[in-house]
Amino acid sequence: MASSKKKPDPISDKARALTDQIAALEAEIKTLDTQLTRAPEPKFRSTATPSGETVFRPAEKPASAFAPKPGEPVFEDVNRARLAVRDEAGAPELFNELGVRKYDLPALWNRLRNHFRGPTTSNPRLVNYLAAGGVQGLRPLRYEKRVARNRFFALVIVVTAVLLGLFLMLKH
Repeated sequence: MASSKKKPDPISDKARALTDQIAALEAEIKTLDTQLTRAPEPKFRSTATPSGETVFRPAEKPASAFAPKPGEPVFEDVNRARLAVRDEAGAPELFNELGVRKYDLPALWNRLRNHFRGPTTSNPRLVNYLAAGGVQGLRPLRYEKRVARNRFFALVIVVTAVLLGLFLMLKH
């Protein structure tokens, strides 16, 4: 009998937990909103009629000694050691006999390779789900790659046939 039960889906469990958490936060927002609209506190009192109840403002937090005053620009400390000019005169293999910097082919190759490689993923589990077709309703990534590859091959064949036809037409 136990084999007839379905295994719990971790994605739907997580979605359910997030929905519950959203509902709790919305309820808290509603209660805070009703408290705010129910008891409006006047921030100023009229000086024209001093009689009556005096309204006090809630005490503001004292400004920190290091906090900038309003209107002042905010600057952050800079590590000046990193900004210092590097002494490249100590590496003569980087320059030719005329003092011009040599062209670095391995560095160029690494830059090009890294440019076409693309950024690394921040969520490798999601990439694995997408590649294997683990998300219901989405095709596996290998299927999408195969379709794109076949389209490319068809396009190359059509372009080659058109160019060959033009070449044979112009030759005769």
